[in-house]
Amino acid sequence: MAENRDSFWRKLRWLKWIAGGVLVLLVVLAIAVSIVLRRTEPFLRAHIIEALQDRFHARVELDSFHVSLAHGLRAQGRGLRIWPPAQVRGVTVTLAADTTDPLIRLDEFRFHAPLRFEPGKPFQIGVVELNGLDIHVPPKSHFGHLGAGTNATARPPAAPLITFAVDRIECTSAHFVLESSKPGKLPLDFAIARFTLADVASGPIRGASVMHFESDLTNPKPVGIIHSTGNFGPWHDEDPGESPIQGAYQFDHADLASFKGIAGILSSTGKYQGTLRDLIVDGDTDTPDFRLEHFGNAMALHTHFHAKVDATNGDTWLEPVNAVLGHSHFTAQGQVVRVVVPDPGTGQPTSKGHDIALNLNIGQGRIEDFLHLASRSSNPLLTGSLTMKAALHIPPGTEPVHKRLTLKGVFNLDQVRFASEKIQGRITDLSLRGQGLPHEIKSADPNLVHSTMRGNFQMAAAVITLPSLIYTVPGATIQLKGTYGVEGGGLDFAGTAQLNATVSQMVGGVLGVLLKPADRIFKKDGAGTEVPIRISGTREDPHFGVEFDRLRHKSHP
Repeated sequence: MAENRDSFWRKLRWLKWIAGGVLVLLVVLAIAVSIVLRRTEPFLRAHIIEALQDRFHARVELDSFHVSLAHGLRAQGRGLRIWPPAQVRGVTVTLAADTTDPLIRLDEFRFHAPLRFEPGKPFQIGVVELNGLDIHVPPKSHFGHLGAGTNATARPPAAPLITFAVDRIECTSAHFVLESSKPGKLPLDFAIARFTLADVASGPIRGASVMHFESDLTNPKPVGIIHSTGNFGPWHDEDPGESPIQGAYQFDHADLASFKGIAGILSSTGKYQGTLRDLIVDGDTDTPDFRLEHFGNAMALHTHFHAKVDATNGDTWLEPVNAVLGHSHFTAQGQVVRVVVPDPGTGQPTSKGHDIALNLNIGQGRIEDFLHLASRSSNPLLTGSLTMKAALHIPPGTEPVHKRLTLKGVFNLDQVRFASEKIQGRITDLSLRGQGLPHEIKSADPNLVHSTMRGNFQMAAAVITLPSLIYTVPGATIQLKGTYGVEGGGLDFAGTAQLNATVSQMVGGVLGVLLKPADRIFKKDGAGTEVPIRISGTREDPHFGVEFDRLRHKSHP
């Protein structure tokens, strides 16, 4: 048996030589591939740098680049930096290497592609993965020198030997900063958790170089995630901030408590178009529990808006906002701009907050909606239909919104009814006596007596001042001026009450007959009775009185 085995291996000795040869060949091939890859890596790295320089017309650096042929072509790079444009249309602009920070920094990228190449066709890459992308766009003024000079002999860029077509770029942990050209303005700063780009091609940018994107953006204020899809490009060589962009967004679960003084969870959807520096945004917002933190009463707030946004600083011009608060419809037009002041310690610009200046127009409002929002009580002071035009201003600051807010305008209230039975009872009494019907007071239904108010007003430091308030009910007209405290409900008004009936008619009965001589004392300017009055106390406990010392004929009893 041993002799048979020896005879078998002697006859098949050639198999050993073939197996050994194949093994040696594989080793040699592996060594050759390794050598080729080592020599190919600098070539591919140089080609990547050259392609990026053509695309951005800028200086490009790449710290490391490695490739392998395991399961196709795999590549990985680290430390990519791209500076702002230094060459436009073949005209070179001299910039020192350390004069500016990079426009783009990238910690790491990797991609995988099949080992398949056809001459004349782009090298197809399925997915490019990016991590740690930092884009810092300088102010527009930085790009003013680019393209200023021309060169008739400038040559167009040469066609690259190899072009790439990328199906998709996926990026995590991105940071985007857009500087403002305005002195003292802070840059717009966004943290982007994730974004995806599609339809990406290598080589110089052409008119059709538009990329589709999908992103999740971390909004700083109010805090929340904005999911957005759209198209970006072509890239603007002379100023990246002028690159066009359009798309749609969805913003959910944004906590308005980020803004001091207000609260509620906001959701919003909309669309936008324009450039990175100049966006037009149309959208809707819903806040089912909008409230002022100091008072705590929640109201449903819905808005539809058209806005122009300066993305260099986040300043917004509302043109206009159509809003519904509870059952009240109104419009607002104006601006929300960031206020920048020098930091006391460093002197560097820092954000103090946002300054809000709006013109309000309430055409179909209910006064109870607005009073409910600015009151701790579940029952508003009064109800009625409201029309109003006012200018609203909320400066930045640390105090609650109701103390910083200022309002100035004119208003008209109709079908007014007071929530307090005491006040409404007094109004009913006033109306019937003013009509000379005192005998109907006991049987009258207070809910059927409505009144109107009109006048101008201003609000500052949580106090509403009414310099001229005209209040009317059937049979009486009251002219008042004074103040109302939003926080404590304090009342301090003085004025005159003019009634159609005379004093004797107001009182009626036997006492009315006895008071007939007093009618002439209180008659004035065609009114049956005119008396000076004062309202004090609080909204929960008001006090009404006649100021006898202001009567014109003080000598009469």
